[in-house]
Amino acid sequence: MTTTPPPYRRPAPDVAASIGDTPLVALDRLFPPDRFRVHAKLEGLNPGGSVKDRTARSIVEHALAAGDLVPGISTVVESTSGNLGIALAQLCKLHGLGLVCVTDPRATRQNVAVMRAYGARVECVERDPATGEYLPARLARVRRLLATLPGAYWPDQYANELGARAHRTTMREICQALPAPPDHLFLAAGTTGTLRGCAEYVRDHALPTRITAVDAVGSVIFGPAEPWERHHRRTVPGHGAALAPPLLRPGLADRVVKVTDYECVEGCRALLARESVLAGGSSGGVVAALRRTAGLLEPGASVAVVLPDRGDRYLDTVYRDSWVQATFGRLPSADGDAAPPRTPAPGPRTARAGHPERTAP
Repeated sequence: MTTTPPPYRRPAPDVAASIGDTPLVALDRLFPPDRFRVHAKLEGLNPGGSVKDRTARSIVEHALAAGDLVPGISTVVESTSGNLGIALAQLCKLHGLGLVCVTDPRATRQNVAVMRAYGARVECVERDPATGEYLPARLARVRRLLATLPGAYWPDQYANELGARAHRTTMREICQALPAPPDHLFLAAGTTGTLRGCAEYVRDHALPTRITAVDAVGSVIFGPAEPWERHHRRTVPGHGAALAPPLLRPGLADRVVKVTDYECVEGCRALLARESVLAGGSSGGVVAALRRTAGLLEPGASVAVVLPDRGDRYLDTVYRDSWVQATFGRLPSADGDAAPPRTPAPGPRTARAGHPERTAP
């Protein structure tokens, strides 16, 4: 029997060149397609394990070309909860650059270990005394390091336009993989780089896609936290922020859905139980947001979700029963079932002009 060999695919010249072109897969077991069809962009299959590989490559390669980073001399200094730190560590090792990652206790043990394996120096800060949050303390440490380290360079993922620009490609790949642009896109918001890049692609190509940004309860990205949110301390990294990021622009999202840490755990475990996808905490948040707002979607809609990272770095938290039980006092069901989809209560409300709808858990 004669078989036709597969078409030749030229090898990538290095690991950085393999970033992007991640698979888009149907989630028909988790979201039966009789009402709407859901496809997931598996960003955890980037070589560094997350959507932040795109951000890091865009920023680092531009800085190298501009002479802002010099191999063997420069040191990159960045605030990170883990994924960008790993992406930067991979590229800094590749290009002969130093790296200092400033993180906090929410970073998983696995993330810190991976950063150090690549040769990064990891500094962990405690909460800022004035605000009780980690991000202001991380940024203060970054500024001190920039003032004292010779050849220090700050990518500033919270404000760097190059990071956001990289995610126009993310949206382009989603559209190219589907018969038509999706009616809805769900993605997690942290620095809002992915949100901005995808939203700008949608705007520039006049696509009909409506974007739902998934934020964390207690986060202030899209406005001050409501009084009921203020007791919530975030333990799952990857989405939400204690400061509004400079990359954010009005009108990027049509709707904002806030999810709790426990909902992130439920979403992660549902993905694993139904789809055999081991995804990270913010991916679970995206799944939880879609489950909760399913009743708002029109029948027959096409939905794309961006799953930012993989779950092997959350084995000690999201996927460990003892941690979940100690943190939340309960465990999700073993088969991934959740409460039936419902319209959030209180229902969607329109915030100030130019701002998206916001829904609460």
